[in-house]
Amino acid sequence: MKKCIAYFVSLLAVLALNPLTVFAAEETAAKPIPVWLCIPFAGLLFCIAVLPLVKAEWWESHQALAVAGWSLLFILPFGFLFGVGAALETVLECLVNDYLTFIVLLFGLFCVAGNITMEGDLAGSPRVNIILLTIGTLLSSWIGTTGASMLMVRPVIKMNAWRRNRSHILVFFIFLVSNIGGCLTPIGDPPLLMGFSRGVPFFWSLHLFPIMLFNMVVLLFIFYWIDRKRYCRDMARGRKPDISKPGTKIQIRGLHNLIFLVMIVAAVVLSGILPDQPMFQDAEGNVRGIHIFGEVVLSFPAIIEILIILLAAFLSFRTTAPVIRKKNHFTWGAIKEVGTLFIGIFITMQPALAILKGMGADLGITEPYQMFWTTGVLSSFLDNTPTYLVFLTTAGASGFTDGLATTLGVVPIKVLTAISCGAVFMGANTYIGNAPNFMVKAIADENGIHMPSFFRYIGWSLMVLVPVFVLDTLIFFR
Repeated sequence: MKKCIAYFVSLLAVLALNPLTVFAAEETAAKPIPVWLCIPFAGLLFCIAVLPLVKAEWWESHQALAVAGWSLLFILPFGFLFGVGAALETVLECLVNDYLTFIVLLFGLFCVAGNITMEGDLAGSPRVNIILLTIGTLLSSWIGTTGASMLMVRPVIKMNAWRRNRSHILVFFIFLVSNIGGCLTPIGDPPLLMGFSRGVPFFWSLHLFPIMLFNMVVLLFIFYWIDRKRYCRDMARGRKPDISKPGTKIQIRGLHNLIFLVMIVAAVVLSGILPDQPMFQDAEGNVRGIHIFGEVVLSFPAIIEILIILLAAFLSFRTTAPVIRKKNHFTWGAIKEVGTLFIGIFITMQPALAILKGMGADLGITEPYQMFWTTGVLSSFLDNTPTYLVFLTTAGASGFTDGLATTLGVVPIKVLTAISCGAVFMGANTYIGNAPNFMVKAIADENGIHMPSFFRYIGWSLMVLVPVFVLDTLIFFR
């Protein structure tokens, strides 16, 4: 523990004493990127956290305006400092190669999962909720955290519709299904897919199962006692589920949509495999694609992924009766909100990512516990995929001779484990740490569940998740 405290003190000192500019991304031709260019990112996060509390109606109607405003407050000064061409290239690179595939994947999973409904006499009780969370957590590694979240969130909401105290169920749902459960395969979470494309074996992540199991058991134990107390409180107030024979009838409709879910998973796997195939590379080894502007290229593997996902969503809607979506209370509100907010997050976080990339090798981070916490804390507020790549690259370039050979260099198993767990697990620390978090919140809000505010949710993380991560550090990453 003393090592952890000393490490954080030294890290804060480095950040505090760091000059107001750092040398980072290659697109700026080694010009310094001012730290103040991160203000629009911080401003947008502030709006997401505070405006729903103080100006809820305005925020609901003007999210796009706020996103556009903060995005321009980054783009215009950046264009002034580095030129219009560099600004346009930076924004297009972000939108074409990051946001486009991100939002198409979310859209496809949102559509397909929305066409599957579960009905029956199963009432939300602590025991039933434990079973649902366990199933969702185990599914996350095989159909992705987003896929499992979209598939399981509506059944969980339906079965607990009779309860008054239920927001905590969705909080633990985000902890487990939307994040921690995705650590066992590259399909589970995008950071691991990036590791796979850089030489980490596909099934290597199964080594993380003991860590995932430990976290799952501890969190489910905590959840059970919280849920049991609130369940008893609801029962004491006379609330009872409207069922005749509890737990005897379960019917799943739209089950054929699992075929389209498999299509989407296959598309994600192909996006990690195809770029390494010779037919998709030019003579210099660059991935072939459609040239957009400057160095921005929409790669053919990305196009294939997008087309397969959109085809799956189209076929899902064409082959599923509208009554199923009606039973799911399906609307476009959640995907619209996530699409709007995350386009601003992706654009405005570019300076922060560039600074992180420039500083990564200078932080002196080599120990597993350092990698776990640094990758994790930054992944809580930044995109966990580039954060994972920054520290994987840092580890590969650190001159280790014993460990797993990747295209970035040799990375010790314990260090790779720490980076992977930090990126995947700590995405649960905030609503913006991982896209499914916000999707689950939006769907819960639509269904009348009063979810915790941005800061109250972080309070849940500090009280529940952080102590578990401290245990992870002491047991697995010392």
